[in-house]
Amino acid sequence: MSALDTSPDPTVCPLCGQGNACAAELERSTGQAQPPCWCMEERIGADVLAQVPADARGLACVCQRCAAMGREKASD
Repeated sequence: MSALDTSPDPTVCPLCGQGNACAAELERSTGQAQPPCWCMEERIGADVLAQVPADARGLACVCQRCAAMGREKASD
């Protein structure tokens, strides 16, 4: 990524900065088929998605930990 490129890293969670384990991105970057991404089996709450910065929406996935934090808050 160049100094002028401000695109979000699709392998990093835009909420916490940790790796997001996105199987779709891994497949795109390596060309090797991957099993369905964990996020296809999970429901990610609207409250979590609303926290994703506008410039990262649709470009970088949240990680499992951040997705789970939304579920924990919903069950409180």
